[in-house]
Amino acid sequence: MGRFIILGLALAALWLLLSGYFDVPMLLSLGAISVVFTVIVSARAGMLDEEGAPLRMIPRITGYWIWLASEIGKANVVVAREALAIKPRLSPKMFKVPMAQRTAAGKVTFANSITLTPGTVSVHVEEDHIVVHALTEALADEPAIADMGARVARTEGTRA
Repeated sequence: MGRFIILGLALAALWLLLSGYFDVPMLLSLGAISVVFTVIVSARAGMLDEEGAPLRMIPRITGYWIWLASEIGKANVVVAREALAIKPRLSPKMFKVPMAQRTAAGKVTFANSITLTPGTVSVHVEEDHIVVHALTEALADEPAIADMGARVARTEGTRA
């Protein structure tokens, strides 16, 4: 029941934030109906379990997002420098990084974090490692990506 309520509140807040309609009763009613319908469909589809809504990650995820934003910024500088260079030093590389995450949410968070970082892409996810493509040698920093994986593992509650 808690996940049902939290999802409803989160969707209502998102709807209000994105729509901007706070004073039109008909639109507020339609928004409320769409939120209730979405929550009911999510519950009937079995999406409100621990894997679909990992509530225990919420307190720790904010710090991870802040750290990830700084890493994305650093990688943007590297990619922009290469994109604007007269003679870019591109050296594509594929490599494997071990994964310490136990849950599907942790593995997806790790793979998406790699792909969100400019110049790197998650190519293939296996049970115990992930294959990553990097645009340059500087971006193919295996220890840094392994550190990202360890941070995700700590965020999901796994000790890495």
